[in-house]
Amino acid sequence: MKNIVFQVNIKGVRHKPEFDLSTQSWKKWADKNDCEVLVLDQFIREQDYMKANWQKWFIFDLLEHNNIEYDQILVVDADTIVHPDCPNFFEETEHKFCVVRNDGCFEWVLRSIEKYKDFLFKDLDVDAWEYFNSGFVILNKKHKPFIKEVLKWYDDNVDNINWAEENIKASTEQTPLNFLVKKHNVEMKHLSERYNLQDMFRKNLLHLPNYSWWEDKLIFKKAGWVYHFNAIPQNDRDMRYWMKRTYEELYG
Repeated sequence: MKNIVFQVNIKGVRHKPEFDLSTQSWKKWADKNDCEVLVLDQFIREQDYMKANWQKWFIFDLLEHNNIEYDQILVVDADTIVHPDCPNFFEETEHKFCVVRNDGCFEWVLRSIEKYKDFLFKDLDVDAWEYFNSGFVILNKKHKPFIKEVLKWYDDNVDNINWAEENIKASTEQTPLNFLVKKHNVEMKHLSERYNLQDMFRKNLLHLPNYSWWEDKLIFKKAGWVYHFNAIPQNDRDMRYWMKRTYEELYG
């Protein structure tokens, strides 16, 4: 049975053409590592009811519906580019729920944890140093019951979730998922940040003309294998610029 790389890449209001470059990079990596890529390109639930970032957790339903046999699954965001020489991280999982710590904007993380705890998870605590980024998650069949609970929790709390996403201003499905992992005692393994090199703007890994003092090169290629172009301020070199430039330099 092959391992699966799964990605949500739905054409719509928030879609960017560079997301297709992400999918292409993962397809090239998957071909080298005997994996398959599965892309969700349309909404399963109505967008007004459930945003795309939540719908990636229908992964088990999609695999069953398409009669796809699998061993492990990487659920990865569409604002990533994988290096063609990235090691096969599926070999490092020990078949656990594998994540990468969120080592970006800690103010955002701490505020999100605090707000969600006060609003929806009063009896739970999430350690900021264990808090993970949901843009790179590896799971397998034994996590199917947990993901079923995640989707049930969404349906039971949809009004509160929609309110939170509009008002907390530090909110995606990421923080609820962290709390739910804690609630259901899911055994996690934290992989190296090289598999989800995130928040690169704040790490001074993205060169900005008239600002950066280092040479205009993709220096982040030396820091990791999977490049996550999140949390980049709007400017001439935004997420779209860096994804396109990175893909072209790595893949031609």
